[in-house]
Amino acid sequence: QASQEELKAAYRRLCMLYHPDKHRDPELKTQAERLFNLVHQAYEVLSDPQTRAIYDIYGRRGLEMEGWEVVERKRTPAEIREEFERLQREREERRLQQRTNPKGTISVGIDATDLFDRYDEEYEDVPGSSFPQIEINKMHISQSIEAPLTATDTAILSGNLSTQNGNGGGSINLALRRVTSAKGWGELEFGAGDLQGPLFGLKIFRNLTPRCFITTNCALQFSSRGIRPGLTTVLARNLDKNTMGYLQWRWGIQSAMNTSIVRDTKTSHFTVALQLGIPHSFMMVSYQHKFQDEDQTRVKGSLKAGFFGTIVEYGAERKISRHSILGATVSVGVPQGVSLKIKLNRASQTYFFPVHLTDQLLPSAVFYATVGPLVIYFAMHRLIIKPYLRAQKERELEKQRESTASDILQKKQEAEAAVRLMQESVRRIIEAEEARMGLIVVNAWYGKFVNDNSRKNEKVKVIDVTVPLQCLVKDSKLILTEASKAGLPGFYDPCVGEEKSLKVLYQFRGVLHQVMSADNEALRIPKQSHRIDADG
Repeated sequence: QASQEELKAAYRRLCMLYHPDKHRDPELKTQAERLFNLVHQAYEVLSDPQTRAIYDIYGRRGLEMEGWEVVERKRTPAEIREEFERLQREREERRLQQRTNPKGTISVGIDATDLFDRYDEEYEDVPGSSFPQIEINKMHISQSIEAPLTATDTAILSGNLSTQNGNGGGSINLALRRVTSAKGWGELEFGAGDLQGPLFGLKIFRNLTPRCFITTNCALQFSSRGIRPGLTTVLARNLDKNTMGYLQWRWGIQSAMNTSIVRDTKTSHFTVALQLGIPHSFMMVSYQHKFQDEDQTRVKGSLKAGFFGTIVEYGAERKISRHSILGATVSVGVPQGVSLKIKLNRASQTYFFPVHLTDQLLPSAVFYATVGPLVIYFAMHRLIIKPYLRAQKERELEKQRESTASDILQKKQEAEAAVRLMQESVRRIIEAEEARMGLIVVNAWYGKFVNDNSRKNEKVKVIDVTVPLQCLVKDSKLILTEASKAGLPGFYDPCVGEEKSLKVLYQFRGVLHQVMSADNEALRIPKQSHRIDADG
């Protein structure tokens, strides 16, 4: 938000500080020339409204983007943003053929009813009957990939294999999707399988208004019994900023009418649905609470009641790594019994493990299904996941340090050179501030501080920035904006990829003050709240 006058004032001040003619020492003169040129390059970018708009929006990478030479001068920041996005789209189109969007699901059903529903008296003489029999009774694998053909056409290839109690089958589908306009798209689907005959389908999506859309899906399934048509239509509308309403009508196989309301906010997700149909009619209510923590923890519960019975589900999910989310849900129903469902999302792959524990409502099964996953998760998190993530973070930091080592070394040399060039200016600033009992920086450190006892084994990594901060003092004031302080004159990053802070001990009106500020936090001194009590 700096004005042109402020930019010119800062430019003049740095030019006076780094001007080569002000330094007689050959080494200092060489260092001053290099820093003077850097200041001049920065001013050239920021003094031009067009290049400044590019830099403000996209940083250095925006200035390096190919194609800016064809952009007309006299463009507003909004027009420059549009131009940048256009150039990005062109670059993406050149790589269109190389992209796919793989998605997959692996589901393994486990029958563990022998843990709770044993008939010991009938199997006393059978070898191995003393151990519960846990077996896999069903599996399902599905996979799909997308192949962009043009900017508007996409081919989607998918397939699945399923088996249950020794019987199984599979199918393969090919869909061709075309985006017809900004308001809609259409999709043709062709499929075939070993249990069912050919499938032909058509799906259409259309935005009716900015707040309402409709989706229609019609299909023809060929089988030995003849042709079975099906039609599904969904009408959706935004009821408010966070709420959607849906009406669904399905005709053909398992005909039904369904209406639902979904409210999704930053901290919660609520759904209520009602279905009337053949063979199932039901009502369902679910709620999910989203905790605002770095692990994206969520707890959820739902109640579903209908002609098939009643099911109560509750569970939680949590992010365990950058691309993985682990969740567990306990399902208690009549007459379904008790089940534990474990799900792992890894990027675009989903691994699902439903474990059926008992056909009856046994309190012991509910207890173990609830407590067991929690105990196992916390044990794994403490003994495996946490150490693994810590080691992974260290490897990434080490890799980042290695890749930026030469750049950081150059920044360090520039910062040290800048500090040497500041000495004379800082001496004059201190004399002026002492004369008026103003702001004098006694000590200042920048980098990684370790104050927590749990992190006492970590190494402190800080640099002395007393001189650069004093050089920024003007009229007994020091103002730093919301940006990384590693970019200030005389600063550099002493610990790449780690959290950094600025600690300042300063004197104002003859009284000591102290403050610690986060790296990207704005700072303004002096302040009364920074004052160190005489008793302390």
